[in-house]
Formats: sequence, structure tokens, C-alpha cells
Amino acid sequence: MTEDARFEDGGEAPVRLKALDGDDLAVISALAQDAVFPITEMSWQPGRRRFALLLNRFRWEDVEKAARRRRPVERVQSVLVVSDVQKVQSQGIDRGEKDLVLSLLSISFEPGEDGTGRVMFTLAGDGTIALDVEALDVTLQDVTRPYLAPSRKTPRHPE
Repeated sequence: MTEDARFEDGGEAPVRLKALDGDDLAVISALAQDAVFPITEMSWQPGRRRFALLLNRFRWEDVEKAARRRRPVERVQSVLVVSDVQKVQSQGIDRGEKDLVLSLLSISFEPGEDGTGRVMFTLAGDGTIALDVEALDVTLQDVTRPYLAPSRKTPRHPE
């Protein structure tokens, strides 16, 4: 009798995902929840119609394995890129404060007409970043090896 492969059987590989619809974006949002990034690692390139963040992403996909192996949880640096961006707005963020570190709570998509819409980044402390896009096209890619989370703790969200 053969047995189906299990998720746990997969090798440790960097995350590399693309979102072209709301369901795909929900997966990226879940993996990017609690990522932190200095405001200086936020880049809007109007000529390329691209918005990018260099995130220190909490590795939610590794929490159970870390617990089983009794080792601290990890983070990894990841690049999150939104393509086809027409306009960027922010609220509740002092872009002049160069030492500011932001914490990402979620990413969502508000559809418009004919595939257009708005990608919303909700940040801790009531900050938001809104991107008007011609079409939903978001990628998340790990770019470093995982490292021990400095806090050595899993982020918590009390209700």
C-alpha cells in the first residue's frame, strides 16, 4: 500500500510565492504576518510601477517543527514586491523618521473594476499603506537563510 506524501516530508526550501488573486494573497498575508521592516527598506519605483519591501519575516511555517525540536523560532529576510502599481499612499506613518521600524499585520486586496484594485498593508499602530494597482501581482521570496528570531518567541495577538 502506498501512502501520499505529507507536507512534513518536504525539504526545507525558501518561500517563493506569487499572488494573482485574493486567495493567493491571503496565503502571502498569513506568511508575512508579524514581519518587521525599517521604513528605509520600503521602495516605490514609479518608473517601474513597482513597490517593494525587504521584510524580516517570522517563519510561521516552521513553528511546529521548532517546538518539536525544542529550538527557538526563526525569521528570514524576504522581498515582497507588488507590480503594476499606479499610486502609493500611506497613513499613520512618519516617513521622515528614518529609525522607524514597522510591523506588518496583514495584506488585503480590495477589487475595483476590470481587474484593478487596491492592495492594503495594515501595520501595527494604526498605520496603512495603500497601493492602487492595475492588476493584482504580488510576490514573496525569501532571500537569506533563516536565523534565530531575536526575541526567541512566537508573536502573540491577544484578543
